[in-house]
Amino acid sequence: MKVCHITTVHPYKDIRIFIKEAKSLQKNGYEMHLIAPNAPSAIIDGIQVHGINLNRGDRQNRLGRMIKTTNLAYKKAMEINADLYHFHDPELIPAGLKLKRQQKKVIYDVHEDVPRQILQKNWIPKLLRTAISSVFEEYEKRAVKKMDYVVAATPFIKNRFTSIGCNSIDICNYPVLSEFDHRHSEEEVKENAVCYIGAISKIRGIFEMVDSMSLVPDVHLFLAGKFASDAERELVKQKSGWKKVSELGYLDREEIRNVLSKSLAGLVVLHPTINYKDALPIKLFEYMAAGIPVIASDFPLWKEIVEKSDCGICVDPLNPKEIADAIQFYIENPEEAKRMGENGRRAVEQIYNWDLESKKLVSVYQTLLPENRFVRNKGEVFG
Repeated sequence: MKVCHITTVHPYKDIRIFIKEAKSLQKNGYEMHLIAPNAPSAIIDGIQVHGINLNRGDRQNRLGRMIKTTNLAYKKAMEINADLYHFHDPELIPAGLKLKRQQKKVIYDVHEDVPRQILQKNWIPKLLRTAISSVFEEYEKRAVKKMDYVVAATPFIKNRFTSIGCNSIDICNYPVLSEFDHRHSEEEVKENAVCYIGAISKIRGIFEMVDSMSLVPDVHLFLAGKFASDAERELVKQKSGWKKVSELGYLDREEIRNVLSKSLAGLVVLHPTINYKDALPIKLFEYMAAGIPVIASDFPLWKEIVEKSDCGICVDPLNPKEIADAIQFYIENPEEAKRMGENGRRAVEQIYNWDLESKKLVSVYQTLLPENRFVRNKGEVFG
C-alpha cells in the first residue's frame, strides 16, 4: 500500500515526520513517499522523497509560500496517487480537503495547538490575534470532520478534536531510545555545565537561563539551537551571564548526544504561555532518555511527569534565582543528580518512548488500510 506524507513547512528529515513516523511505517511494509520543501528528489533510507523547490522570495513571503507550496504539494500528491495521505501543516488543510474529494484516505497530523499558537505570533498585530485565532479554529473544526483521522502530538490536542466527534489519537513525540546512550561509564566526564537544546527565544526562557549563569559560580551553559531573531540575540549578549555561555548553534543528532553526555542537567524553562502549559516538549524527554536530570517549568502537567518519575526539579521559569538554585543543587549533589538521571531514563524506557507510540500509529494505518494488515516480506509478517 502506497502512503504519502506531506509537509510544506518542515525540513524533509524532520524528527517526527521522517525519523519517527515515515521510518516506522516503512519498516512495517508500507511504500513510503514524502513531499517536503527544498528537499532532494531521491530515495533516502527506503523512503521516496519528493522535493518542492522554492526561490528565496517565496521563502521570505509567508502568504506567497503558503499558497504556492500548497498548490505544488497537491499537484505532486496527485502524481504519486497514494492510497493514504498524511499531512503535517495547517496550511495544507485545503489540499487535504481536495484529496478527500478524490476519495483518498487522509490523516491530519496536528503538531501544535494552532489556535492557541496564533495568540503568541509576534508577526500578527496583537489586536488581530484573538479574531484570527477564533476564525481559524472554526475553520479547522469544520474541515477536520471530513478527514479520516486526526493524529495529535499531545493528549490535550487529541481531546480537543475528540470532543467534536473526530477520530483522533495522541501519538506523542517521545524519543527513539536507540538514539541516546545513557550509560555512566568511568570514562564519561561531566563538566560543570547545563544545557539547553532547541529553538531560542524570549518565551522559551533564554533571558532567565542566561541570568541564572551569573548567580552560580563555576558553571556554564551549553546553548544549542538558533535564535528566533537577531534582535533578541543581541539583547541577550549584553547580559553579564553571557560570558558563561557556549553558543553552539545548530547541532546534528550526534553532536547533540555529545553535549548531553557532558552536561550535568538539561534546562526546559519555557514561559507560562497558553500554548506551552499543555505541551510535551521533546527536549524534556530527550534529557531523560540521555540519563541526565531536568530543570523544568513548574506547569502542572510537566510537574506531574517530573515528580512521578523523580527525574528532576521544577522551578518558576520566570525566576532566574530558582533556576540557579536547582543548578547549584546538582553541582553539590552529583550522586543525587545521577540517581535522578537514571530515574528519567527508566521512565522513558517504560513509558515515554517512540517504540510504544509507533505501535499506535501503525494501528491507525491498519484501521484505515485493512487490506494491508498483513504484509509478507521475506517470510516475515507485519501487523
